[in-house]
Amino acid sequence: MWVTLIREFLYDLKTQKTRAFLTTAAIVWGTMSVVLLLSFGFGLEKRLMEGSLNYSDAIINIYAGETSKLYQGLPMVRPVVFTMDDLDLLRENIPLIEMISPSFGRWGMVVSRGDVRTTTYGEGVAPNFYYMRHFFQSAGRFINDEDILEKRRVVFLGDGIAKKLFDKDDPIGQIIEIDGLPYKVVGVMAQKVQMSMSNGPDADRVIMPYSTFMTVYGRYKVSNMMVRPGDRARTKELIRDIRDLLGRKYRFDPTDEYAIRVYDSIAEEEIGKKITLGLNIFFGVIGSLTLVVAGVGVANIMYVVVKERTREIGIKRAVGARRRHIIAQFMGESFFLTAGGGLIGILLSVLIVGLVSMVPDTSGPLQFMGHPIFSKTVAFVTVAILTTIALLAGIFPARKAAEVEPMEALRYE
Repeated sequence: MWVTLIREFLYDLKTQKTRAFLTTAAIVWGTMSVVLLLSFGFGLEKRLMEGSLNYSDAIINIYAGETSKLYQGLPMVRPVVFTMDDLDLLRENIPLIEMISPSFGRWGMVVSRGDVRTTTYGEGVAPNFYYMRHFFQSAGRFINDEDILEKRRVVFLGDGIAKKLFDKDDPIGQIIEIDGLPYKVVGVMAQKVQMSMSNGPDADRVIMPYSTFMTVYGRYKVSNMMVRPGDRARTKELIRDIRDLLGRKYRFDPTDEYAIRVYDSIAEEEIGKKITLGLNIFFGVIGSLTLVVAGVGVANIMYVVVKERTREIGIKRAVGARRRHIIAQFMGESFFLTAGGGLIGILLSVLIVGLVSMVPDTSGPLQFMGHPIFSKTVAFVTVAILTTIALLAGIFPARKAAEVEPMEALRYE
């Protein structure tokens, strides 16, 4: 039976080449719309999440501010100043904290090597900064506990500033000057996509041990504290505990949002996921509608085919063909057209995804759009839509063909 159906389908292709080509082209275009829109959508989602994590991976930034409420007889507009003692206080009294690091920042650091000279933002941090801010190295190492204890003059460079200072030379172990003092380069950051930033991109940043920063610049005021919760689901509880504890120490209302300002990257990450989910749903709906329109075209073609072949159907019914044979014939043709166009569309989409993915990373839009992902989800959704379209496009014309009475069909002009 299937051999006969295939032969008849191939015969129809030969006799109606233009119609078959246009129908298949519509399915190909609709399939590519679904696959490419979802592939680029998933790729954009992954890239945005990666860029977000490269700035802050599940951390809470706590900044000192000024009180905005009267509290226990104390006036408003009292400054809150963080010191290293506050980090010990939080670490010892709040079990929900997994990691914590201070941040001492300074704009306008003059960094030089030989005749090469530049200015940038420098930061004094703890070793945990490596994980919380994704300062993963392409060479060397990050600062460690020994650097902190011994107040070593060592630095970890962003890949951008390392390129400016050393060009093609190996920076590891080399000496540079920062504000007139020599420092040894112990590591260089791997290139990364960064969605958000504070005080400039990480690629141009100079990182040193916070103890060295405090000693060299005489700074004891912590710019901000970075905290990673041990349980992401209890982030709000952790923030409340931090406000309560610091509020008792500095005597301000724990609900005073201006006394200490909190940036919750975990909440921002959840918002980002919802936005990208909405985009993917939008892309999927638009692509699916395009494919549905193509399916409507297939159904219309099949109705035309039924009308044109009414006498043929009558002859088949007269010589003993049953209704299910007629239904199978036209549903089979619909399925072959849809499946063929879908397969070509998927193959072309995979080819385009592969070619786009081969384009090198740039600082332009391609760093986000140049990484489409052809996932199993994309393939499953596309196959499901194609199967549904094939069945719907064929079932109604096929049923109409099967209902044709042999005598009426033979008299049809």
